[in-house]
Amino acid sequence: MDWLYWQKGGWTTEETAILSLKDNAFWMGNTVFDGARAFNGWVPDLDKHCARALNSAERMLLKPDIRLERLVELCREGVSRFPKDAELYIRPMFFPRGGFIIPVPETTECAIAIHRLPLPDAGGFTACLSPFRRPFADMAPTDAKAACLYPNMQRALVYAAKQGFENAIVQKTDGSIAEFASANLMIVKDGKIITPTADGTFLAGITRHRIINLLAADGNPVVEALISKEDLMTADEVFSTGNHGKVLPVTKIDDKVFGIGPITKHVRGLYWDFAESCPLN
Repeated sequence: MDWLYWQKGGWTTEETAILSLKDNAFWMGNTVFDGARAFNGWVPDLDKHCARALNSAERMLLKPDIRLERLVELCREGVSRFPKDAELYIRPMFFPRGGFIIPVPETTECAIAIHRLPLPDAGGFTACLSPFRRPFADMAPTDAKAACLYPNMQRALVYAAKQGFENAIVQKTDGSIAEFASANLMIVKDGKIITPTADGTFLAGITRHRIINLLAADGNPVVEALISKEDLMTADEVFSTGNHGKVLPVTKIDDKVFGIGPITKHVRGLYWDFAESCPLN
């Protein structure tokens, strides 16, 4: 089994269409989702991902009729139907059916998709600076994990791929660094770990927050600050934090080659130790 779906109150391995042309979510782009991970029999921060999915729905004017505890329970139930060693992506989603332009909150529905998705290689990835920008909070619903935000990041990824890179780095409207197209960003410079300030232009991720807390407990606090292009290109190490790959080193940005440094390796180890403390059962 590669895919499992929960919709209309039950689990199925059969993919069936659940939106129609008249549904508000289909043409207004107000679907929200979250992504959690299961691997090695662990489900790190599953409760936080489910809570963010519910919060995102509310911020997008929706009204979920499922409680957090039930959503977490369903996700755990779905994961338990796969082999323990399966590497999975867990995606709870909310979408409205009713409404013309403004959604009718009471028509909000929930669905969950769980599928196999191997963790990326720990050897890291390449990236380039892209011409695409992150909007400020008064320009887009940047405080929600909303599907409508992703087409611009898709454009950034396609731009990067055409340049021969695996990911893109996007900037804020002021030209400072925001994040990767698909993950948050941290740099290491002179022994300090620095990440762009969470100012509402990007979604400050759950894995990012977890790493900040783990490093603080480890005696190496992360500094949140404005990061310029020069800061980025003169860093000693660069790595990403995100649900898909958790902690991944960056090996090249534009023409600058980076090694997989000791701090990046240490951070990845800290996260894996934490993940081990989050068993499914």
